[in-house]
Order: sequence, then C-alpha cells, then structure tokens
Amino acid sequence: MAKTGTAPHRHGHTTADEDVSQRLLDSAAVLSYDPAVEVDWDAPLDPAHHGLNPEWSTLYGTRLWSEMTEEQRVTLTRHEVCSIMSTGIWFEMILQQMVLRDQYLKNHGSAEFRFALTEIADECRHSIMFARACEKMGAPAYTPIRPVAEAARAFKTLATGELAYGGILVAEEVLDVMQRDWMRGEDVLPIVRATSRIHVVEESRHMKFARQEIRERLRSAGPVRRRTSATGIAVAAAVILTSMVNKGVYAAAGLDTGRAVAEVRASTHRKAMMRTSSSHLMAFLADAGLLTRSSAAIYQRLHML
Repeated sequence: MAKTGTAPHRHGHTTADEDVSQRLLDSAAVLSYDPAVEVDWDAPLDPAHHGLNPEWSTLYGTRLWSEMTEEQRVTLTRHEVCSIMSTGIWFEMILQQMVLRDQYLKNHGSAEFRFALTEIADECRHSIMFARACEKMGAPAYTPIRPVAEAARAFKTLATGELAYGGILVAEEVLDVMQRDWMRGEDVLPIVRATSRIHVVEESRHMKFARQEIRERLRSAGPVRRRTSATGIAVAAAVILTSMVNKGVYAAAGLDTGRAVAEVRASTHRKAMMRTSSSHLMAFLADAGLLTRSSAAIYQRLHML
C-alpha cells in the first residue's frame, strides 16, 4: 500500500527509474541556458552564411543544386532551417500537452514529476528561441498542411505511454543529429549555431527521459501491444519527417517548386542523410522491441532504415 500522502505508481515505476529522473534534474540545475541572454540576437546576419550546413539541404547533390546561385543556396538553407524550427515549435507544443496529460494527478513529490515539468519549461524556452530565430532570418511561420495538423491534434489527445514518448523521441533524435552538425558549421549563421548548441545540450536530457519512460511503460506490455505501439510510432515518424521541410521554401529561393520536390524525392544523398540522422533512433527501437516487420517497412519507405 502506498504511504499516506503519496500517489501510487501506475506504470511499474521503480527506484531505479526515480534515480534516472533525479540525475536529469541535477544535470538541469547545473547545465541549462537562457536563450534570451546566450544568443546574440542583435548581431547582423552575414549574407554569406547559410542557415544550415549545405550537406543537410534537401537539394544538396541534385542537378538543381548545381544550377543554383550561391545567393539562392544561402536563401534556401535559411528557409529550410526555419521550416525545421517551425516544425520543432509545432511538435514541442504537442509534446508539452502529452507530458502534462501524462503527469496529471501524479505524485508531485517524485523526481519524475519534477523533471517532466522541467522539460516542459525547457520546451517553452526552445519554442520562443526558434520563433525569434525565424523572425531574425525573415522567414514566415511554416506550418503543416491541414490534414497533418488535424491528425496531430488527435495524436496529442489520444496517445499515451510508450506511443506518446516514442513520438517525442522520434522528433528529438532526428533533429539532434542534424543540429550537432549545424552547431559546428563554420559557414552556418552564428544564430543557428548558438540555438542548435542550446537545443542539443538540453534535449539530450529529454531524450534520456523519453527512453526511460518507454522502457518503463513496456515492462508489462504483451506482444500485441508492442506491435501496435511500434506501428503507431512509425506512423508518427512519417508525419513528423514529411512535415519538416515545407515545400514553400523552394519558392522562397526563387525555384520551381514542382521540380524541386521531384529532385528531393529522387535524391540519393538526401536518403543517405535521413538514414544517418535516424541510426541511433533505429538502434534504440530495435533494442526496446519496437522495430517490428510492419514498422520497419514504414521506416524503409521514409529512408530511415
């Protein structure tokens, strides 16, 4: 029986799980950033600097890329990074709602509860940071198409347990690999390098928390639930990844949108970069028993496997 004044554990929570959350809290207390003061928002943008490493551009390595002027390449990469940041804001809002719902009426004396709220506070700062960066770069607020937005509305309302945290992990893992390159890119805008560094450091804790929550929820899961959750996470990955770069970025760079989209779809370089950005995620899902035949088929279509 639970002690008086504490909430009972509802999903196989253990002392080891609590230890992980406490270590993450300790890390957050020592290594967290305030983007309002850590980023030089007033510095002018060097017209020669890209928004992201050119190798991460969706058109890099295509025939269209070779035909573009350097000015078009710079413009494209700036709009691409802002589209990815906009997708980050969109998904961080989904994440916050799912985590809040998951922690509703849980034991607020636990480290898990406190870290969950710490993560939400981090995500609020990240969303503001990304919004300011996009405004600084003069990019519009790129948003997902209406059917995707409505599907995500249902996902954030209904997803629980390992499905919710799996969706969270997909978005965090893929973006983490990209940003680790951007923060070191010598020809990348300092504002992107700085925001990427902040996001990488703080999201590393969020990813550990998501992995721990997934393992915890799966302890009592049977094969049917595992297969269902595996497929659900793969579908969430498809929605997230196909929404990362809005096709409006090509028009912003003065390109023919139809041709650009066709060349992106055929790009072997782009497919290889997607596999690179997904390798850690795929390894974790396989270890957790969430890489089934049906989910793997979805990941292969997304070029994540």
